[in-house]
Amino acid sequence: MRALDVIDCHVLVIGSGGAGVRAAIEADQYGETVLLSKSITGKGGCTTMAEGGYNAVLKDDDTCDLHVADTLRGGAYLNDPGLIEALVHDAPARLDDLVRWGAVFDASADHEVAQRSFGGQSFPRTCYAGDRTGHEIMATLMERLRGSGVERHEETAAIELLKDGNRVCGALALDRNGEMVAVRADAVVLAAGGGARVYDVSTNSGTGTGDGFALGYRAGADLIDMEMVQFHPTGAVFPYDARGRLVTEAVRGEGGHLVNAEGERFMHRYDPERMELSTRDVVARAIATEVLEGRGTSHGGVWLDVTHLPAHQIEERLPLMLAQFLRYGVDIRTEAMEVAPTAHHVMGGLRITPTCQTNLTGLFACGETAGGVHGANRLGGNALADTQVFGKRAGEAAGQAPTRAKTLDRTQVTAQEARLAAFYEGESSPVWAQEHLQRAMWDGAGIRRDATALQTTQRAVEGLLAAPLRAASGRNLIECCGVQNLCTTALLIVRSALLRPESRGAHYRTDVSQDWDAAHSPYGHTKISLQGSSIEERAQ
Repeated sequence: MRALDVIDCHVLVIGSGGAGVRAAIEADQYGETVLLSKSITGKGGCTTMAEGGYNAVLKDDDTCDLHVADTLRGGAYLNDPGLIEALVHDAPARLDDLVRWGAVFDASADHEVAQRSFGGQSFPRTCYAGDRTGHEIMATLMERLRGSGVERHEETAAIELLKDGNRVCGALALDRNGEMVAVRADAVVLAAGGGARVYDVSTNSGTGTGDGFALGYRAGADLIDMEMVQFHPTGAVFPYDARGRLVTEAVRGEGGHLVNAEGERFMHRYDPERMELSTRDVVARAIATEVLEGRGTSHGGVWLDVTHLPAHQIEERLPLMLAQFLRYGVDIRTEAMEVAPTAHHVMGGLRITPTCQTNLTGLFACGETAGGVHGANRLGGNALADTQVFGKRAGEAAGQAPTRAKTLDRTQVTAQEARLAAFYEGESSPVWAQEHLQRAMWDGAGIRRDATALQTTQRAVEGLLAAPLRAASGRNLIECCGVQNLCTTALLIVRSALLRPESRGAHYRTDVSQDWDAAHSPYGHTKISLQGSSIEERAQ
């Protein structure tokens, strides 16, 4: 192993999706900024895969109060009020930034940004660029990033945060060849995305291994509500290679119908008022129930049908979905899509203030790595707004951090060198460990949960986390670290799920009963850290 490279900067941003790139753009105005990207910047994260839209209050007959109320109700009243206020009130301005920087959204007949209906919302406030909204946002951000002074390090993964006492002062990372790099910084922004890859069937990219959660946890950050994992109602079911691929909520927003194997439009049983535009947790459980009770398709799904819509509407509003299913041999203009729930988004994460500060000095978090914004269930369209609102806030707050003398504790470096060396002596394939983890989580900590299954899953995850993973070469070290992070994230989810003795939002416990509704639940956030775990009493 060559001599340790050391990079100094003012702000280090870990993660290159919508939140990370936005944070780096903002931080660059305050001093030298380094962006670490586990893949190719702007390509490997989930933002570019986000198809649906961006929620913002733009019309006179819509209000911020309505958007707040919808988000609270959708999140089963577990959202942090200060974070919701920031999201709702800043979202229109951040949308204006994107348009000013060149983003092209669909336009209405009066030449304003067009908006469509999404589940759980009382007003059509979801702005969109066809069904490729995330791609349009990332393309715009990348153009802005290229014009900045941000120093980018691609195919470089952070493996541990550096600390000076209780202050986070940088990170250790591995480049594509497995060589270690130390980045010393005055402030660090964790924007490393989510961790839904802990499940067998997921919409997430391969980089979604929970790195931000694991890095923050090992550094001593507080995490909240990690049990709240959103299963998107509509992931592709067939063919097998397409399992879990996202079928955007825009399909239902445009008027798509959910139909079981008996030809029944079944959502009237679960939410007769909102039907297919109910919240994602309700629709996902409804589909799972239809399948469980024998009304599913032969592949374990239901049908999502837009054949009643005009062909031109599908071609203009859902071009990616049309092209995606044509590759599978299905023409959605004349045939229904076969769909089922798929792991999609972690609502929990590092606990932050409205300025994205964690409980550790010098550490900020935003995007899916941060918790509290979406509560127990995220409304479709709020995540893309989240990346821009809190990406900007995190970048600004980190940029305003005081400049400090750069230090590097060699004992921390030595500990990580020993960790990496152990991979060369390991016996277990990281692919084997990941596959076993994903199956255990899908079976025991999925849409339906009970204490017995969760406890069994916890034991399985703890065993996999302790497994001696094997790296054949330096290029495999990032993979081994990623699987360890995935196992850590899974353990945080399971432990938190055992803490919450109620069904709420995306967390559905079949072994508990409750005689209160979400608005009057006595339980607040679950909290987990290296110091222990607990569930907070909720102020009524």
